[in-house]
Amino acid sequence: MFNGYTTDDKLNEECGVLGIYDSKDRDISSMLCYGLLALQHRGQESAGIAVNDDGIIQYHKDMGLVTEVFNDEIIKRLAGNIGIGHVRYSTTGESHVYNAQPLVVKYRNGSIALAHNGNLVNANTIREMLEEDGVVFQTSTDSEVIANLMARYHKADIENAIKKVMELLKGAYALTIMTDNKLIGARDPHGLRPLCIGKTEDGYALSSESCAFDTIGAKLIRDVDPGEIVVIDDNGITSIQNDKWCKKQLCIFELIYFSRPDSIVDDINIYEARRKAGRILAKEHPVEADIVISVPDSGTAAAIGYAEASGIPYSEGLIKNKYIGRTFIQPNQELREQGVRLKLNVLESNVRGKKVILVDDSIVRGTTSRRLVDMLKNAGAEEVHVRVSSPPVKYSCYFGIDTPNREKLIGANYSVDEIRDQIHADSLGYISMEGLIKSTGRNISDMNTGFCAACFNGDYPMEVPKG
Repeated sequence: MFNGYTTDDKLNEECGVLGIYDSKDRDISSMLCYGLLALQHRGQESAGIAVNDDGIIQYHKDMGLVTEVFNDEIIKRLAGNIGIGHVRYSTTGESHVYNAQPLVVKYRNGSIALAHNGNLVNANTIREMLEEDGVVFQTSTDSEVIANLMARYHKADIENAIKKVMELLKGAYALTIMTDNKLIGARDPHGLRPLCIGKTEDGYALSSESCAFDTIGAKLIRDVDPGEIVVIDDNGITSIQNDKWCKKQLCIFELIYFSRPDSIVDDINIYEARRKAGRILAKEHPVEADIVISVPDSGTAAAIGYAEASGIPYSEGLIKNKYIGRTFIQPNQELREQGVRLKLNVLESNVRGKKVILVDDSIVRGTTSRRLVDMLKNAGAEEVHVRVSSPPVKYSCYFGIDTPNREKLIGANYSVDEIRDQIHADSLGYISMEGLIKSTGRNISDMNTGFCAACFNGDYPMEVPKG
């Protein structure tokens, strides 16, 4: 999560992927490392890089942040002109080094390296089929299912192998794949997970978000189309379009929450969309107050927009400790809730005696929202009015976002008034679905808005597991 703290009250997205192809023997590993730092918000559990060194794939991956996993010695050892990188937050598979990516799979013609962002809904079925045929799995991730399928179908033409694999996969995925002479990107037919193409000085790059291109000196060209396979080699870029129509449905939480505000995803400026959502939220749920503050960082742009539209000054009320990594907080509820105080602290002088509007991007369980409201009131805030730049989260996600079971989602089980009482707020307002879609520049009257919003309305783009 971009705002830097891990609790049961927040959504967590799986991973970030990156790939670079350079026509010259440049310092690919350093570029990958810098790019992964720009994608660190997408995963803070593990990091890895694989490079092609004269047809041989070398790699290094470990648990921790990018700066903890790599040093100068490792970077110098990973020489080559093609490489892929990965940062991981686990949704499928345990948080363990053997699940770190990129995955490198050997087959009779060589090796394939793969980095995956997303989640498959039919991974277990495919895994069981492969295991019955004698395939031995080394990890518990669905990414290894994809890698093994590619190795199985890869006889002479990697492109056709990937195409066959994509026909079997059901779910969300953005892939970067490396062979001994190619960098390949692929995006699921619905475009649930983002993937874009950038131009470097002597080649091309693929990334989950465009912010990584700014870091490595690349220029955003375009997004990979849903269902598209992009092949980059000595001949440049080749595009293989999906020949089966699917309704485009980018995960709307990429815009609300996951993507960095300085990214552009599917031609949408993330910062401007969040700022506009805040302006719409102010019109839909006005309230008299003295200041507007945000839950940093993903709520900040919406809070600024709310302040602009309402005329109420924006101020800092919660200060984030930027130097505590996600792995510092252990995965149990008591320590997670204590972690809120470690990572966010109230600026008491700004909130004491004031009516405060607190803008956040989402409420999942409500535990963190309640703790933040209590912290503000204990610091002397006279009133705390919570405003949320997304509708109530009512349904679980099966496509790579770590949401609790539906019975644990506060929006699925309580009314807005009941949620207000549970989080101890003086008032609570969520943006409407119409307002959220409008903030992206799309029209809600157009049935093909281009987003998956199943976590709000239960309208999944494909069949999902029951329960």
